[in-house]
Amino acid sequence: MGTNLNRIVVAGGTGLVGRKLVRALLDHGFRVQVLTRNPQTLHVPAGASACGWEELPGLLEGAGAVINLAGEGIAEGRWTAARKTAIRRSRLEATARLVSAMQACTQPPKALVNASAIGYYIPRAEAPVEEGSAPGAGFLAEVCQAWEQEAQKATALGVRVALIRIGVVLAREGGALPKMALPVRWFQGCKLGTGKQGLSWIHLDDLVAMLLEAARNSAWEGPFNGTAPQPLDNETFTRLLARELHRPLLPVPGFLTTFATKLLLGEMAEALLLQGAMVRPARAQALGFQFRFPTAEAALKDLL
Repeated sequence: MGTNLNRIVVAGGTGLVGRKLVRALLDHGFRVQVLTRNPQTLHVPAGASACGWEELPGLLEGAGAVINLAGEGIAEGRWTAARKTAIRRSRLEATARLVSAMQACTQPPKALVNASAIGYYIPRAEAPVEEGSAPGAGFLAEVCQAWEQEAQKATALGVRVALIRIGVVLAREGGALPKMALPVRWFQGCKLGTGKQGLSWIHLDDLVAMLLEAARNSAWEGPFNGTAPQPLDNETFTRLLARELHRPLLPVPGFLTTFATKLLLGEMAEALLLQGAMVRPARAQALGFQFRFPTAEAALKDLL
């Protein structure tokens, strides 16, 4: 059986990004197989098929690419010890299982496009962060590093590996934006902490286009930042959100929002909301990738 460049296997195709990606792949004429734990009950768009993990390695044999988005949601709830174990295990085990299945293939997939996150980096707001910037420490950074190392093992099999370090995904139907907009809509919006922490975001449509490009373009190899070219600090983004929703912002002191956020969310608050880096997509731009929504103003106008 030869390589079928037109066939793409998507792991984690049921989440916010995965659902949109599957539809985009079908629109571009790809044959899409969605890897899932429950193929009998999963409803996939017409033209795609749902396949179980037990169908590995045969499913990967000769595939054009595998796009791996599998993993428990990072922002779904407080980071208890059990939750942290689930976040780490779900990412590492799914990726290891895919690479192991590739080892059993006569013709492994041409490419593995593996999700990662900008939590990989040191959260510093004072200087722009690009793909060569140093990794951080702490739970999220360590998960990202281990996750990427697992994916990189596929390179030994001749598989091209692209790692997409995804920022805050802005979408109408889920993810961070509805949660961020809610207090602003209810006249309760304010900056979080100092407001100076970086908020590196990307419109869902641009992220999907990036994953698609990484799957089919052989120049996409190694790490890429899945973020828009104009990251903002938390306060500037919140002001733009308030302006778009025609709402005022409350002048709440930073120490109060820091205290309240930590009280509600614990360790997760520090890692996801009160710290952040200004992450730029240097490598994607160098390869000529065009963003439909390069500015937060354009993205918010489209989504709100």
